[in-house]
Amino acid sequence: MAIGYLTVQSRTAHDALPLEGVQIRITDDEGRRVYDLITDENGETQVVSLETVGKALSLESDYLGEPYVGYNVMAQRAGFNSVSVSGIPIFERETAVLPVTLTPMEELQRTPTVTQIAINKPAASMRTPRFQEEPVAEPRVLRQVTIPNPITVHLGSPSSSASNVQVSFPDYIKNVASSEIYPTWPEAALRANIYAVITFALNRVFTEWYRSRGYQFDITNSTAYDQAYVYGRPTYDSINRIVDEIFNEYVRRRGQEAPYFTSFCNGTTVTCSGLSQWGTVTLAQRGLTPIQILRSYYPDDIEITETNTISNVTSSYPGTPLRAGSRGLDVQTIQTYLNRIRRNYPAIPAITDEAGVFGSSTEAAVKKFQSVFGLAADGIVGKSTWYKISSLYTAVTRLAELESEGTSLGIGTVPPNSVLRQGSRGADVITLQYLLNSIAEFYPGIPDISQDGVFGSGTRQAVIAFQRLNGLTADGIVGADTWRALYNVYLGIEENVPEPGPGGGGSTVEYTVRAGDTLWLLAQRYGTTVDAIKNLNGLSGDELSIGQVLKIPTAGEAPYFEYTVRSGDTLWLLAQRFGTTVDAIRSLNGLTGTLLNIGQILRIPT
Repeated sequence: MAIGYLTVQSRTAHDALPLEGVQIRITDDEGRRVYDLITDENGETQVVSLETVGKALSLESDYLGEPYVGYNVMAQRAGFNSVSVSGIPIFERETAVLPVTLTPMEELQRTPTVTQIAINKPAASMRTPRFQEEPVAEPRVLRQVTIPNPITVHLGSPSSSASNVQVSFPDYIKNVASSEIYPTWPEAALRANIYAVITFALNRVFTEWYRSRGYQFDITNSTAYDQAYVYGRPTYDSINRIVDEIFNEYVRRRGQEAPYFTSFCNGTTVTCSGLSQWGTVTLAQRGLTPIQILRSYYPDDIEITETNTISNVTSSYPGTPLRAGSRGLDVQTIQTYLNRIRRNYPAIPAITDEAGVFGSSTEAAVKKFQSVFGLAADGIVGKSTWYKISSLYTAVTRLAELESEGTSLGIGTVPPNSVLRQGSRGADVITLQYLLNSIAEFYPGIPDISQDGVFGSGTRQAVIAFQRLNGLTADGIVGADTWRALYNVYLGIEENVPEPGPGGGGSTVEYTVRAGDTLWLLAQRYGTTVDAIKNLNGLSGDELSIGQVLKIPTAGEAPYFEYTVRSGDTLWLLAQRFGTTVDAIRSLNGLTGTLLNIGQILRIPT
């Protein structure tokens, strides 16, 4: 029997939060237990070996069986709904990486639900015809080729009522390639197919193929119209490595900007005028390069180019790799990003090098980051590492901003009694938009929207997506039932989602900076050092701002933590919730009465 490999990763909020302690059970196709695993502080399990069939079968286009063995995974964690994934293909000498996205249980939910995900056969073995329609004369075309990050995928045919999911563009390409072809194919064949997948998606985005027709998505997962995508399926190291390297490269005709329409099919049971997936294997075995393979199916004047315009990326790749000995603002940017990411991923070591100097501690942090996220752990910040660090930084800071914003808004526990619909304006609309965006961090089917206090079409689409997700009437109107459901989901997130790790051991306390505070005074108060506070918070200087929220490392248990009063809070309720007394809270805060104000910051004794 041949051997393949599997690792499971459980992360949430666009990878901003790793979920430690997720129980993973792996069973075979007859339901027999093979492994019981648990995720670590990075939200992943160790790599385990599994029996499968020989690789040679996946290189034979006329083989009628499945050139892999399927396994099943059940993922469970307290406070979260469970996920069951069946039919995970394991190929010889290939490592499958299974992402398991667990959603938080709602407030007062007693029993977790189980999401069932079944992995289909790769499209390379399909017999269903493909009708990938090519743009001819589009009325609307974007001015430049932009990587949509995230890309919105419709999980069905274009006119179906299926849900949409938002996913990062590299992760989308990894999923599609793993859903379309076999990861065991020769590298030149893999690259040619991945270029076709990237370019096809970018063509749909560039021509606004669906959005110009009034759809709220960029592409579908229907192989009849577009390309395969299976939400929650595993991807493979051989494919992931290539995608990380070339995700922003695409095929175009010489002298043109637009991505070429790279239609494709398997070329055996289904034929088309574009690329033959199985044909690429034969050509690769004959020694052709990826571009030569592509020119065998598309015009001779096609070329491979790249775009560095990527949505929602804080800063663009500087163009040259950063490594030990590098200096400058780009190095300082990476150091700042990694120190911030480290709060959520404490396995990444602290960077103690001088700001802007790529020394040994920066190299160690880069290597660990690369190891955690499946990149070549060489300590060099090339294009793939730069964009992964940048996207993770965006995700973790976005989550922190939402948490801080929720505190300032005073969301509380009681929903507003207003009825909102398209055209509504005001504070309750801002509350609605905040709730939707917070929930969208943990539910990929809900789109991110602008928090402008105006109930526009984007807000309506997000409300409809939420209503469908929760089995409500999907009318886009926010009445009592929808408000109640929003609060149940939001408060479930507040209750069940863990706080980011402390970033280096020990305990931490959140502290809101007040007038007169300095890093030195805070270090003295909490028995730590200025450098420890700066490293934990990714600070490059000593300046603090009133209202700034800091995480303070403590040698032992902190004497108190800070809490922002919300609607409905009383001293008695807070004392009950946090296991203290009303008198202890009043004494610590110098209170003479029991009146509290929304937004008031209290010190709660630990």
